[in-house]
Amino acid sequence: MDDLVCISPVDGRELARRPLASTAEADRAVARARQAQRQWREAPLAERSAAVAGFLQAMERLDGEIVPELAWQMGRPIRYGGELRSLKERVEAMLALAPEALAPEEHGPGRRVVRVPAGVVLVIAPWNYPFLTAANTIVPALLAGNAVILKHSAQTLLAGERFAEAFAAAGLPDGIFANLFLSHEETARLLAAGLVDHATFTGSVEGGRAVERAAAGSFTTLTLELGGKDPAYVRADADLAAAVAGIADGAFYNSGQSCCGVERVYVHEAVWQPFLDGFVEAARAYRLGDPLDPETSLGPMASARGAEQVRRQVEAARRAGAQAHVEPQLFPADAGDGPYLMPQVLTGVDHSMGVMREETFGPVAGLMRVPDDEEAVRLMNDSAYGLTASLWTRDLEAGERLLAGVEAGTTFVNRCDYLDPLLAWTGVKDSGRGASLGRYGFDAVTRPKSLHARSA
Repeated sequence: MDDLVCISPVDGRELARRPLASTAEADRAVARARQAQRQWREAPLAERSAAVAGFLQAMERLDGEIVPELAWQMGRPIRYGGELRSLKERVEAMLALAPEALAPEEHGPGRRVVRVPAGVVLVIAPWNYPFLTAANTIVPALLAGNAVILKHSAQTLLAGERFAEAFAAAGLPDGIFANLFLSHEETARLLAAGLVDHATFTGSVEGGRAVERAAAGSFTTLTLELGGKDPAYVRADADLAAAVAGIADGAFYNSGQSCCGVERVYVHEAVWQPFLDGFVEAARAYRLGDPLDPETSLGPMASARGAEQVRRQVEAARRAGAQAHVEPQLFPADAGDGPYLMPQVLTGVDHSMGVMREETFGPVAGLMRVPDDEEAVRLMNDSAYGLTASLWTRDLEAGERLLAGVEAGTTFVNRCDYLDPLLAWTGVKDSGRGASLGRYGFDAVTRPKSLHARSA
């Protein structure tokens, strides 16, 4: 049987290895989950909420170990901490929303709609935000009375173990949560056989298509959060200092490895030069290096393969006429190969280039000058993706009006790259189907059940 292996981007060594679950082991875990869920769904919401709150408390106690562990697994600098602050915000929001989101809808005497749990929920989680993306489904699923099977990425396989450790510390009943080391083939088998009732996948478009194909005909419901090529538009009236700082963080944080990271920037010609100058200076100010060094602000990408794909995309754009504004000598840690990749700002780009069409998922932003709002919106919509889009302006009313015509699941005025736990997190076009967070996250892991009774 093969193993699941995490190779650290920090130094290329093997960080962790775990044996893949066999078919028999996977089937036993699902059977235990289904049996345990029959009791869990009958437990009062207060009891389920207490277990989730206990999980959060356990994660807070583990945070000191998790932060460097994440740096070793996927390269995020320790100066940013782990994901605890956002995890706490999301878990607390879902705990607060649960009573209303799961409450019966009364429609007069003897007429009621209740939310019942889907059953067994499979969470296929990515490495780039290994705790946040998984918790988006795990938490509402457990609060709603489901059992959960977690299949985490090989790159962050230790994160799955931390979930299991925290839920065990919280006293979650046996069988309700299981962390399984699954191959792609075994995951596809579980979906194809209809052994789970709902599955959520966060990852690439091709990965989403593979999940859809595996589940075809099983009637397993799916939530898919896929790729992005998220745009930002800087209007002529924008606060340029705020726009530079916000968009730079959206483009380069986590080495650009964010589903909702900013990859395309459209700048009104009236503020083109000052924005470009400020943005390039912001990129030059990053420090690339060892993520375990508190001074490092840009760590390695999660894999050398991912970094090489970004390098190829940048080089193709330069051959086609794009200009690179960040000098390599400022980033000696980038040797031209391997996972350590410098940030880059490109101008002279257009939508014939892959860097403006295809997901980059690295610390690179392409900038284009535009003459007016209409052209900016047209270019923002000229994409196969539609996860988020941001617009930077002092005129909030104009910003909201323009964003109404932008094809994206989440739109921002004067901010970007943030998931508000009270709002729906969703994408359009190739960026996904379904929603998580807010009340909408409970909809994915429950189904409505109606009661209509009358006196005999």
